[in-house]
Amino acid sequence: MARLAKVEFPKDVTNFVVVERQQGDVSTDFGVPHKPAKDEEKKMTPKEIERMVALMAACWKYLDQVRARVPQELRKGPRGGGRDRDKMYEHVLEAELMYAKMIGLPMKQLDRKALLTSFANPNRSERWPVRYAVRRTAWHALDHAWEMEDRIP
Repeated sequence: MARLAKVEFPKDVTNFVVVERQQGDVSTDFGVPHKPAKDEEKKMTPKEIERMVALMAACWKYLDQVRARVPQELRKGPRGGGRDRDKMYEHVLEAELMYAKMIGLPMKQLDRKALLTSFANPNRSERWPVRYAVRRTAWHALDHAWEMEDRIP
């Protein structure tokens, strides 16, 4: 995503420090980043905001690219179910509408440009810290993009 977003990324991505651990729950069993980290409450610099917004836009771009190249009908999941491409994409958009409300941006229809603009103002307090909303939104878009790719017949 960093390359797609045209942002610098550390050369050694495995050189990191764990700054917080959270107790998991039923959501984290599915990989969902279910609750904000304490670090996501911290104020962001303009450079951090710019990087975060670029990475989020890249995640959406990647999802849209995947949607454009995978067939509508996808291979069924391990238990014989799963959404096909357009239903999965609609699910992502519906979730993004809900995520927007969690940062104080109620919309009747999804407007990703308005959402990015709102993400660019993360130094405020809402139900979800904006950093967390971006992390969860990015995770959800990528999770379903990768699922689409995994389920190509």
